[in-house]
Amino acid sequence: MSSTFLGMPATPPRSPYGTGHLRGDRKFPKAAHDELRNEQLRRNLGRATRTIRAKRLAVTGELPDWEALREAGSAIKTDTMNRLPELLEQLERNVTERGGTVHWARDGVEANEIVARLVKATGSSDVIKVKSMATQETGLNEHLESVGITPYETDLAELIVQLAHDKPSHILVPAIHRNRDEIRQIFLKEIPGVDPGLDNVPAHLAAAARAYLREKFMTTRVAVSGANFGIAETGTLAVVESEGNGRMCLTMPDTLITVMGIEKVLPRHQDLEVFLQLLPRSSTGERMNPYTSLWTGVTPGDGPQEFHLVLLDNGRTAALADRIGREALNCIRCSACLNVCPVYERAGGHAYGSTYPGPIGAVLTPQLAGMHAAKDDPNSSLPYASSLCGACFDACPVKIDIPSLLVELRHQNTEQSGTTAEKLAMKAAATVMKHPKLFTAAQKGAGIGRVIGGRDGKISHLPPPFNGWSDSRDTEAPPKQTFRSWLASAEGAAAMRAAAGEYEQNRKKKEKEEEK
Repeated sequence: MSSTFLGMPATPPRSPYGTGHLRGDRKFPKAAHDELRNEQLRRNLGRATRTIRAKRLAVTGELPDWEALREAGSAIKTDTMNRLPELLEQLERNVTERGGTVHWARDGVEANEIVARLVKATGSSDVIKVKSMATQETGLNEHLESVGITPYETDLAELIVQLAHDKPSHILVPAIHRNRDEIRQIFLKEIPGVDPGLDNVPAHLAAAARAYLREKFMTTRVAVSGANFGIAETGTLAVVESEGNGRMCLTMPDTLITVMGIEKVLPRHQDLEVFLQLLPRSSTGERMNPYTSLWTGVTPGDGPQEFHLVLLDNGRTAALADRIGREALNCIRCSACLNVCPVYERAGGHAYGSTYPGPIGAVLTPQLAGMHAAKDDPNSSLPYASSLCGACFDACPVKIDIPSLLVELRHQNTEQSGTTAEKLAMKAAATVMKHPKLFTAAQKGAGIGRVIGGRDGKISHLPPPFNGWSDSRDTEAPPKQTFRSWLASAEGAAAMRAAAGEYEQNRKKKEKEEEK
């Protein structure tokens, strides 16, 4: 009798190492250290995040049921993640029934190849693009250029980044690190035929970009977009934006290709009632988005006559398989957590090395791409790029407990790191603390630390392997006397007797008050 071995369950694959933009080339502390020297960057970030924070607080404070909306959004997303396979199949079925074509991409490499093949099939060598985190994540623009296809970003901030040969530094406002003077210089250098007398007035800069893009909208036959939401119930896709460029891309070309992360699906059309209130208030501080575009398949004679939906995994199934970390997939990419994060405000988005910066990026990036894909993987430092102050949790419209997820990722990183100097030090400390005599000896030995303390009573530099600690924080020099020795002294005994007497007086006073 023969038997079939089905194999052991395996962890779903993460985003392939060395592809896309889910990993920087330096660890966060080093990158952030360099970014902190850029005073212009810090001024730009500080001004922009303060403005967005104030607007968000104003419009969320208007709603008496804001907390109920957050609860509803969290519940819907949690339900979605619990039923993700069946909802994706339902979405595929409804998109197909309405004239669209669905493609499944295991990773960013496959998604890029699918999009390039579809564009080539149209005979076009140009595409216009709606702002899309998914295509930025996969490195689609670079791939298209490598096969002779020119992508044109049409979102103003994305256009600025593209023309500057730069990288986005914010989920919502990719060019948040640029000011008006810098943008003016970029336009003068990179936009053909721009007025050499262009000044830095925002309306004039926007007009120059509009004139440049107008020709692209009118002549390009293929558009590529992302999607904020995909409705399983109807096969409807949704894009929300503020400039109208998305509406142009979604309606004017002959062919529309949408790349959507599989976590963006929602069960019902009615769920948009919740998210179209949560998203604009949390992202741009607006009551509603100026442009909300929804389309379902293909409509003869109206809009693109060929529609392709590329469903992107790229490590999302791996994140879904993590019982704790899967909560990060609830993210709706509003960027509220970035705008309240003190670490992001000072270091900027480039320090994270990923398409997804800030608190949610520090959680999501390691789950999508892993933390130990190579020696000294930069992603292993991201869970520590936080003060754990909790402001991100308070701001998140779907109540993702980002601080708790960061702590869990730190634990996972420690478990996966093997034997390290830190582990050995902690093991030695545990051994010392288990034995009173060793602990007493260690306390006496710690007194040597007073020698290396500065005039302010702080130790700023420790020898290896403890220098990693002192690189980013100071340590109080050990006191002249340990607590145990103080407690055993006449002074300590007198203080304890005084405390006991005070406690007894308070107890008697309370008893008398209760009798009355």
